[in-house]
Amino acid sequence: MIGMRTVCSVRKLGPLSAPVLHTLKVAGGMQQQQQQYQQTRIQQCQQQQQQLYHRRAGGADDHRRTIISVAPAADVKPARLGPEVFFKAVCDHGIQFFCGVPDSRLKDFCAYVTHNTTPQDHVITSNEGAAVGLASGYHLASGKVPMVYLQNSGLGNMVNPLMSLANPTVYSIPMLLLIGWRGEPGVKDEPQHLAQGAITEEMLACMGIPCEVLPKDETEMQELLSRATNYFEVNKGPYAVLVKTDTFSKYSLPKDETEPFPLTREEALVKVVDCLNDQDAVVGTTGMLSRELFEYRVLMNMGHARDFLTVGSMGHASSIALGIALHKPGRQVFCLDGDGAVLMHMGTMATIGQQGPGNLKHIIFNNGAHDSVGGQPTEAGNHDTFDLCSIARACGYREALVAVTPEEIEEKVRYLHKSQGPILLELKVKLGSRNDLGRPTRTTHENKSDFMDFLKV
Repeated sequence: MIGMRTVCSVRKLGPLSAPVLHTLKVAGGMQQQQQQYQQTRIQQCQQQQQQLYHRRAGGADDHRRTIISVAPAADVKPARLGPEVFFKAVCDHGIQFFCGVPDSRLKDFCAYVTHNTTPQDHVITSNEGAAVGLASGYHLASGKVPMVYLQNSGLGNMVNPLMSLANPTVYSIPMLLLIGWRGEPGVKDEPQHLAQGAITEEMLACMGIPCEVLPKDETEMQELLSRATNYFEVNKGPYAVLVKTDTFSKYSLPKDETEPFPLTREEALVKVVDCLNDQDAVVGTTGMLSRELFEYRVLMNMGHARDFLTVGSMGHASSIALGIALHKPGRQVFCLDGDGAVLMHMGTMATIGQQGPGNLKHIIFNNGAHDSVGGQPTEAGNHDTFDLCSIARACGYREALVAVTPEEIEEKVRYLHKSQGPILLELKVKLGSRNDLGRPTRTTHENKSDFMDFLKV
């Protein structure tokens, strides 16, 4: 048996030093310090990649891992792990219920699960903490072990239920956490992922959750699941598996050819932006919408000072917009949101409605999917039974409107300008984006500085 302390020590890269803790806590000069920290982590990661772990065969020492230094085979890339192979292996180990929030590192596996399970056995939750609660309920009802999948950025949403519900010292809820590792040390990634990626293992270790990296090799993958199963039986707590980039082979959901709406998100976004005034402040949500907004500003030579791009912090764009609207009452503030992001922290709609800022206009682009991580469906795509406008009105929004066509969008956005908020405008759009969609070329610090200067004018 491999206990919690043993498994954690295999993956742990060493304790955080005082300078590193200082880096994570102090705002001044944070960018330079984070770069230094990242370089240290990259060096540690490179050292680890030159070590091969295997289990000793037989004898009293079978529970230990032996570390053997080997030269990395730079020109040999192992085949990726088939989503169907991993799914079958997980099911064979007794895990047959899946829930969570999709991630780009996991999109192929999530697509396979979505396409090959029933709604009773697979639930895409509004946020990661809710997934832990749902998985706990499943375990209480069945006595079985569930899987919760997520991006590592969602660990923050899970900390409370992991520690106060699933922890072995509380209710002892076993669950397999499949975590997409964004910001993995040594791998190029976006700025919003770097700080989180560098401390992902330490976060899990601090919570007493053992973690391993999912191997691409099928035999090693099976051995990992056997260790996890043994841990569930003995310790009855969560066990984490980190998934690096390009771990899974490709698998895509079948395309729905019956699109009920005429515009893509980007086409609708262009119509919205064309109707905005020069002094309107814009908060763009996480994901592809902010990337599309940035590229359209470039195309039209508009500059970027008017836009705050919420590149991380999924679900919090509306809270950011509310904070701006309350303290800049003379400015029109437009929150350009997404259905998945709204669902993740829908309680903010109640706060907006009850605070009642007249200058806040909340536009939700609803394509019924987590588009940037594989197109997994959201509850908001169930247009016959789910109604964002009714929710907004119930929360206290003065009005809630819907637009579908270009003409409707232009009419409704111009109406927002002359009407008292908070108002919600739901734009129902079809799924999909350009294959050549780029990313913002300005840094997050430049974005912040430009936007703050814009608000001062």
